[in-house]
Amino acid sequence: MKVRGIRGAITVNSNTKEEVINATKELLQEMIKENEVAIDDICFILFSATEDIDAAFPAQAARELGMENVPLLDFAQMKVKGALKSCIRILMVFNSDKKLEEIKHIYLREAKRLRPDLNF
Repeated sequence: MKVRGIRGAITVNSNTKEEVINATKELLQEMIKENEVAIDDICFILFSATEDIDAAFPAQAARELGMENVPLLDFAQMKVKGALKSCIRILMVFNSDKKLEEIKHIYLREAKRLRPDLNF
């Protein structure tokens, strides 16, 4: 089995705890479903959020989805002029027999603009 990574991003409609948690859950669930990931196969998950998101830690969503033993880390996204705002990004690292080209990276809502080449 190899170690693989899944990238994903989603935007939030408002900077509220409920919206941050719900959007992050939506993204995580889609990443897991589309890539057939078992929670036990997840090595760790990194979450970043743009500076305008400070109502909640996105990692809390993973805990609420049952990932109590998965290492999680929240951090601030780099501040780049003109970058997409209100955005949560995820890098999920997991064990899998999938080939790199079989990994489905997930970009939802306005975050689809980040990787139009992956939105079919």
